[in-house]
Amino acid sequence: MPLIPLKIPPGVYRNGTDLESSGRWRDASLVRWRNGSLRPVGGWRVRKENAFGGVTRGMHSWQENSGSRWVAAGSHDSLYVMTSGNTVTDITPATLSAGNVDATLNTGYGGAFYGFGFYGNPTVGSSIYAEATTWSLDNWGEYLVACNPQDGVIWEWQLNTANNAAAVANAPVDNLGIVVTEERFLFALGAGGDPRKVQWSDREDNTTWTPAATNEAGDITLQGSGQIMAGIRTRGQTLILTDQDAHAAVYQGPPFVYGFERVGTACGLVARKAVASVDQGVFWMGRNAFHYYDGSTVRELPCEVHDYIFGDINNAQISKAWALSFGTEGEVWWFYPSSASLECDRYVVYDYKANYWVIGTLARSSGIPRGVFQYPMMVDTGNELYEHEVGFNYDSASIFAESGPISLGNGDQVMQVTDLIPDEQTQGQVTTTFKTRFHPNDTERSYGPYTMANPTSVRFTGRQVRMRINGTAADWRVGVMRVDAKPGGQR
Repeated sequence: MPLIPLKIPPGVYRNGTDLESSGRWRDASLVRWRNGSLRPVGGWRVRKENAFGGVTRGMHSWQENSGSRWVAAGSHDSLYVMTSGNTVTDITPATLSAGNVDATLNTGYGGAFYGFGFYGNPTVGSSIYAEATTWSLDNWGEYLVACNPQDGVIWEWQLNTANNAAAVANAPVDNLGIVVTEERFLFALGAGGDPRKVQWSDREDNTTWTPAATNEAGDITLQGSGQIMAGIRTRGQTLILTDQDAHAAVYQGPPFVYGFERVGTACGLVARKAVASVDQGVFWMGRNAFHYYDGSTVRELPCEVHDYIFGDINNAQISKAWALSFGTEGEVWWFYPSSASLECDRYVVYDYKANYWVIGTLARSSGIPRGVFQYPMMVDTGNELYEHEVGFNYDSASIFAESGPISLGNGDQVMQVTDLIPDEQTQGQVTTTFKTRFHPNDTERSYGPYTMANPTSVRFTGRQVRMRINGTAADWRVGVMRVDAKPGGQR
């Protein structure tokens, strides 16, 4: 028989049953596809050990007018800045109210609506009592502005490491977050304790918040039932996301200053940091779906790994989920805690240029994209600060892609495979393992791993076969593998 190509399209499919992923990749970690070939993501290296205190849940990078570059990072009770030379300074305001390392659940008294359930019994559906503390960080010109929802104060740091961050004069308090618009207004989100109120300062003046005929300060309360989760700049407008819907704020000039339009419903943001903006629009994680705003309307993203993500996620700690854009790769990454973890230990990637999804395992609590600094940076819960997409070190993590079941024959035939013809850029940089079954949910038999030769002798029999590619710490490439197979009878 002629050689059978194992041509599998890019991306991971993991919805429904195992057999539904037939002919697709079903599992993966630390890989991506470019121009049809499978390859590893870039590795990482430590930039600074014990960089910040606490668990970092919010990072921001910017460049001051003189050209100096900075990184800001916030934990549940602290705020730090770091120079490009890795010098870290604690700029925590003395009056900062400490927040929460973890989200806490109230399953006791007051944890549900009055009259719900029987007296003395535990609450049937536990509710989040307090979310994990995350930071809104942005730059007001060359200065840093910051806010977290447990403290509610808008802080500003003016580049002097001898001084801590100070409260912005006259700004509202009890806020849920901030964002600086493209037009240089500072938005206070959930301003003054109203979870649906957006209040903004005068243009170019973040100390003037009271509206007057001589300024452009103002406010609006969004119509809806949810609370504001985050604001993010996108092309020509600012997108305000609640836990229920999405609103676009467009600058109109005096007297109304900003116009607000609801652009999406049933598309709420699940965590304050789980949103990223790229040239193509804004992408975010919802409670049970991913969403995309193209500058006009919101639509739900069809997700080929939906069941895997939302079926095994720690909803009690979902407030820790966060997103990071990899603009040069055309990707948005979301990190989230799996059901067995208190911290973000998994990620999911959407390649918005090639329209495919990838999953993987990587423990990171916050990060910043490439731009101000040459490489993206991420930090883990042990406060190791890493540069990513550099080199091919993965700290012994598994780099692999594994397919769903592939039928080599007509679907009913049992096939005998004797040889594999590899397709690598540099032969010997990956190994291949085959797993066979005769029926779905049957006992699976494993063969390999095989080190590539030309051809590679492999001997196994099955009605359906799964292929796993394991990569080494190198810049490897894998194209279309081919196998020599023939019918081996019926079973």
